[in-house]
Amino acid sequence: MNILVLSDTHGEIQKALEMVKRVSAGMKVDRIIHCGDYYKDALRLEEETGIPVTAVHGNCDGQQEREVSVLETPAGKIAITHGHTENVKWSLQNLCYLAEEYGCRCVCFGHTHVPVNETVSGIHLLNPGSLTNPRGGSRPSCGLLVATEKSLAATLMEYESTANIGK
Repeated sequence: MNILVLSDTHGEIQKALEMVKRVSAGMKVDRIIHCGDYYKDALRLEEETGIPVTAVHGNCDGQQEREVSVLETPAGKIAITHGHTENVKWSLQNLCYLAEEYGCRCVCFGHTHVPVNETVSGIHLLNPGSLTNPRGGSRPSCGLLVATEKSLAATLMEYESTANIGK
């Protein structure tokens, strides 16, 4: 199962659509995860690509309570949250607790606009960053999860404008 992971699109989905097209040129994208901040973007992505989207609301959607969606994959459960209610700007530990609470081996989150791809306490944590408004010196990015019965692999992909490709 190949899953494109996005977050913090903030009303601008053109780069997200472009990344779907680029990734789809090399493999089938089975699902998109959108980790919040502009839930309506997730709905538009699903409508325009025809790929199922699992999404949560973020703080810019007015979500003040914790929202978690759990996606079943061949590799196990993945929790999706925006991260603002888990205080991800200060620590990733609460995401590990969330994963334990929901029986998940991976948590996809956003909020910081800074990409993260690491394992903490045996839980894989993936923040795809933001394609439209990267922060902390990061570049526009998204993530890719490949879930099989044997493994869960995650990678971050930086966006590069087609105007810069080949230069």
